[in-house]
Amino acid sequence: MRAPEPPESVVRLILATPLYRGAVLAQFLSGIGIAAAAPQIATFLVDELGASLTTAGLYYLTSLTAPIVGFVLGTVSDRTGSRLGLFRLAAVLGSLGWLGISAATVWWVPFLLSALLLGFAGAASAQLFAAVHDRLAEQGGPVDDVTALVRMALTAGWVVGPTMGALLASYVGLRATFVATAVCILAQIVPMGLMRVTRRRVTTGVPLARIPFRSMLPLLGFIGLFILVYAGEPARYAYLPIHMRENLHASPAVIGAVIGLQPLMQLPLMAFIVRIGRRVGWFRALGVGAACGMTAYLLFALSPSVVGLFIGQALMGVMWATYATIGLILAQRLLPTAVATASGMFLSATPLAQAVGGFVVGTTAGVVGLPMAFFAPVLMCLFGGIGLVLMGRRYPSL
Repeated sequence: MRAPEPPESVVRLILATPLYRGAVLAQFLSGIGIAAAAPQIATFLVDELGASLTTAGLYYLTSLTAPIVGFVLGTVSDRTGSRLGLFRLAAVLGSLGWLGISAATVWWVPFLLSALLLGFAGAASAQLFAAVHDRLAEQGGPVDDVTALVRMALTAGWVVGPTMGALLASYVGLRATFVATAVCILAQIVPMGLMRVTRRRVTTGVPLARIPFRSMLPLLGFIGLFILVYAGEPARYAYLPIHMRENLHASPAVIGAVIGLQPLMQLPLMAFIVRIGRRVGWFRALGVGAACGMTAYLLFALSPSVVGLFIGQALMGVMWATYATIGLILAQRLLPTAVATASGMFLSATPLAQAVGGFVVGTTAGVVGLPMAFFAPVLMCLFGGIGLVLMGRRYPSL
């Protein structure tokens, strides 16, 4: 097994290589843009366009088209090798989607544009990760380490983006916030310049049309288990603040501190996860991450004070540092002959998991109320984590 690259060597490699450096900047811009707009869209639908709360909640079902976009764009990329060309196209289409939403005057327009165009904003990231993978495979670089650091840039954008979005919405309005998101999505193209990455089949595989469906089953199984673990996120974002406010009587400052702890924990931990995964095994590390998430949701359900919620959010930081870093690496390894398809399908699984989790947890909350609804993601993390550990036994060489 190849010895792990020292972190400082990986950073120097990224800084010295235009493709890797551009990918880091592009992913940071993408993360900021999408994270700035995502928390504001429901408010926009209700306050600006007159949609009901129920209708606004249904908006998130439009993300079900994202896996289709990721799969189709990935297959075209693996067939043609045009990684950065498709990246630029996807960035333009995603940007147009957010511009259209900013100009919407009726509630159904954001639904339509989200279903048709916003999936491309996420699919653009998959093309960048595929391009980085191709170059590293061709030149013999540290694929896992560079991929992890580029992934960190996307997470860093998601740390900064919500605060920027809230400030923009307060000072210049929601429509201007969506215009800023469109600018960020389009601006991803700038760090990449006019670079072209010529894919060599000998290093990245054959067209997807020649790949038997059976060879995709491990990736599909992996994505299904990832969705189980991730599906609890809507509960945490939607219901944890309500639980703190109504049941624990926490102040707005405390609520903000609890919610903000997870990304602050996640980002620095991501720098170490690759080395930990190599040492203990990739799937085993994901199993430990799922156990951290399960414990966190138990704390959310049972803790009588916000102290337990702080601990739970710290554990969530550990879990998402693990999944955000290792998930993409394993997805590409499970379908090595079509890394763009694997990247697109994995990254598109997040909105699918949100839709599934929103339905499951929302239904549970309607039946048993808060905080008991947090037991639903406890079970999902349990089954997802067990499945991932068992999958590691099936594929010990990954």
